[in-house]
Amino acid sequence: MPGGKAIRRHQRRTGFSLSFPGLSRSLLRQASGTRAPSRGTPVLWRGSDISGRIVHNARMTSSSSAAPVGSCFAGGLVVVTADRLPAWMLSSYGATWVSTPTFDALAAAGITLDRLVATALDPRRTLADLTAAGWLWAAAAAAGWPAVIVTDDPRLPERPAGVEIVAVPSAPEATPAADTALTNLARLFARAEEIVAAGRHRLVWCHAGSLGTAWDAPPSFREAYVDPDDPPPPAGAHVPDLAVTADTDPDAIMGYRQAFAGQLTLFDACLGGLVAAVRALDPGWAIAVVGLRGMPLGLHGQVGCAAADDTRGRPYGEWVHLPAILVAADGRMAGQRYGDLVTPADVGATLVDLAGWRDRAASGGGDARSLIGLFTDWHHEPRDRVIVSASESMAIVTNGWHLVAECMADGERVARLFAKPDDFFELSDVADRCPAVAEELLAATAPDAPSVPLSAEALG
Repeated sequence: MPGGKAIRRHQRRTGFSLSFPGLSRSLLRQASGTRAPSRGTPVLWRGSDISGRIVHNARMTSSSSAAPVGSCFAGGLVVVTADRLPAWMLSSYGATWVSTPTFDALAAAGITLDRLVATALDPRRTLADLTAAGWLWAAAAAAGWPAVIVTDDPRLPERPAGVEIVAVPSAPEATPAADTALTNLARLFARAEEIVAAGRHRLVWCHAGSLGTAWDAPPSFREAYVDPDDPPPPAGAHVPDLAVTADTDPDAIMGYRQAFAGQLTLFDACLGGLVAAVRALDPGWAIAVVGLRGMPLGLHGQVGCAAADDTRGRPYGEWVHLPAILVAADGRMAGQRYGDLVTPADVGATLVDLAGWRDRAASGGGDARSLIGLFTDWHHEPRDRVIVSASESMAIVTNGWHLVAECMADGERVARLFAKPDDFFELSDVADRCPAVAEELLAATAPDAPSVPLSAEALG
């Protein structure tokens, strides 16, 4: 494993460090990082589920696909969402230097969506998509499922009719907490655990917004990611809002990444407590964990974010590539990964379908494509593109490309093109080498552009 100096040299070249030494051995043991194939029929897989039992998942057969879908969410449903939760910083998505063992265990127990892409940088829009434009709440009420939202985020959309709201206000702390239990995340998840344990609700939605307002994990969390040769990480709990220039010290960027990694490890530990509470109440509950927005950490000119209600940003993967893991109550499709494009609206439709509520949904659904087929015979109609809208830019993502179209001061639209999956972090612009692809994808991002078929070259 390279030392701190080698990592910093790599950072100066690319703006990103692939790994950090210095993690304690216990943290390294906790992070499994097991990955299954992203596409095609699931293969034989063996590992432990979130309760520690050994589970097997063989190739699906016609008999196994006939299992009733409604049994997936028989007991109840817990949904955990978090603003500023990027996929690329989680061990279950390949970040081998960050310890998030609860995410690893959930990935081993369910389906991991490898390419969930936000369609906007406003978390309220993503939340609305995840509730299937409100169908989830209406269907739960019609089914007689008491529902509750536990949140530390005052920016939630309007309160759904008949849904209890439990607010756990977070504080923009100036310094890290002396004890884990005093952090914003620990207080939020502790309240969610109490609600689950009380057993009065069958749909519990826990939403965290504090990843974008305070990194208040005790200092030991960020220090676990510091190499002996590294300078000390930043000491405060404030979330930076830093524009990266040629004069920015790479060590400062690395320090902020270490601080955020510590906050993610705290989030993972709190999530683990909630998962344990759910399993203690009823092993037949299903669990879904989804991010709403990423956190820029220096890959594209920005570290951190401004005010929590700021919806500005640039539609690169740092901002729009989101994590999502769906764990069915009956354990089907454990340890599988789905590698095609998915939107938050697709996830919302899937929650409705898996709960057996589609016949209770009023109408509509727009462009949402439920992933229900993945839980039966691993079938789903894949998307050929996802369009992302941002304040001053647009993006289009296909299987083979990620194009970002930014509006310049003179009104001109400049396209930057990145090849997928090789250029995971969108660092090498190839628009000048593939002008025909860039031109076709750029035209497809225009607000008034019809949804015409893309060429094979543009699809990738």
